[in-house]
Amino acid sequence: MSDIGPASGIGRPGKIIAVHLNYRSRAAQRGRTPAQPSYFFKPASSIASTGGELERPAGTELLAFEGEIALIIGRPTRRVAPEDGWAAVSGVTAADDFGLYDLRAADKGSNVRSKGGDGFTPLGPDVIPAASVDPDALRVRTWLNGELVQEGATDDLLFPFGRLVADLSQLMTLEPGDVILTGTPAGSSVTQPGDVVEVEVDAPTAAGAPTSGRLVTRITEGSVPFGDFGSKPSVDDLQRSEAWARWSSEAARSDAATPAPRGGAEEEREAILRPQRRGSLRPRTEPATEVETEQPGFVLTDELRAKLASVATATLSSQLRKRGLNNVSIDGLSSTRPEAKVIGTARTLRFVPNREDLFATHGGGYNAQKRAFDSVGAGEVLVIEARGERGSGTVGDVLALRAQVNGAAGIVTDGGVRDLAVVAALDIPTYSAGPHPAVLGRKHVPWDTDLTIACGGATVQPGDVIVGDADGLLVIPPSLVEEVVADAIEQEREEEFIAEMVAAGERVDGLFPMNAAWKERYAAWLTQR
Repeated sequence: MSDIGPASGIGRPGKIIAVHLNYRSRAAQRGRTPAQPSYFFKPASSIASTGGELERPAGTELLAFEGEIALIIGRPTRRVAPEDGWAAVSGVTAADDFGLYDLRAADKGSNVRSKGGDGFTPLGPDVIPAASVDPDALRVRTWLNGELVQEGATDDLLFPFGRLVADLSQLMTLEPGDVILTGTPAGSSVTQPGDVVEVEVDAPTAAGAPTSGRLVTRITEGSVPFGDFGSKPSVDDLQRSEAWARWSSEAARSDAATPAPRGGAEEEREAILRPQRRGSLRPRTEPATEVETEQPGFVLTDELRAKLASVATATLSSQLRKRGLNNVSIDGLSSTRPEAKVIGTARTLRFVPNREDLFATHGGGYNAQKRAFDSVGAGEVLVIEARGERGSGTVGDVLALRAQVNGAAGIVTDGGVRDLAVVAALDIPTYSAGPHPAVLGRKHVPWDTDLTIACGGATVQPGDVIVGDADGLLVIPPSLVEEVVADAIEQEREEEFIAEMVAAGERVDGLFPMNAAWKERYAAWLTQR
């Protein structure tokens, strides 16, 4: 069945609701893992059927595909629990959530024009009855000109289907025929006129291996330019990088010799697809823990930040040492703001030793260094591995300012800093091995981001908690933060008591550390406070 309508089980929906990020592989590619789902609307006029043509508007270059599983709501649904959400779904089918990155800046986050164009939401061709499949055992695949470029299974979802339905139904009534687009796995990229994109959803382990069939869309070139009465298409290096999904950490490690895209659009697409064809960019279906920026189950809350700010780094260090962690200090660095305390979750950037051919492919354009400083978020600390090599700068005034504008809590590099006087005048604390006037290419190639690195003799993983003051920097595993800071607060209470007693003329013998008698006096002191 190739036409949208009652015969196919896909009518014209009242609402199309799309999830921003929902696959671990895609979150890893984006360098951020959301704690909760977030959504946007697409208009019903964007629906199209299989076999159709989609026009890339004249004057644009970044029309991207996103193969997805579409849920079709089968009954009025309001305020259901997550465990009951799947029961509200009557069927699933294939969807392609096309988006035009050229209009993202104009949309300011709404996606109204970038994802709302006519034909930007093909669905079909067939519907798989929800009752016949396990929602945790579905698969979505996308082909570009016959090459498999996306493959994701629902066991890789951050937010299961029932949770999405329940979450949305807290606020609005989901009505029969409404469609929920459930997110895309890694591998989304840019199409060109003449390309053919195919998406299929199936349940390969279910009886009869039911499938939606292949949803086919042909890309054509538009001829009508945008008028002067609205925002015009506009692209920059950030939009190009996100649209092409270029240079993931995995790709950089496994395909170091592949040149970065240079030149025209066709050459750029070829450079991106070349590693995909060898499988180095094939999406993973297992959790991408290597590059996730948030540890599952851990959030650095304002309350935890305040507790960490209330104790000295030296006290935290002693508590970590009591737990057998003796190698969690980032050593040999000095701060531009020694009076300021740094507290945040780690984002990471790695430089490798300079090699001229690799710098030619990875050093220019929107490289890993620029991507890291553009994407570091509020309350995060960007930690840079420079191998202790201080013979060139690893950050300068412009990039440090970018991190500050983003709300980052700090910058840590075991390499050099350029424009040190200007960087030191910024509010953001920057730890480094010292100043140097030279640029990256003298000693470093910016290589990859959001992976386990070494900095100042310590191992740092994305999501680790970084705490620093004038005494230095510590790396605290997220799983230990709450107990470490609680014990550090108690330790400083004890030390306050001990200092008060010493000031009153008491001997330290038996007091520091406290014996049983002094512990009794300490307990009484606490009650008086």
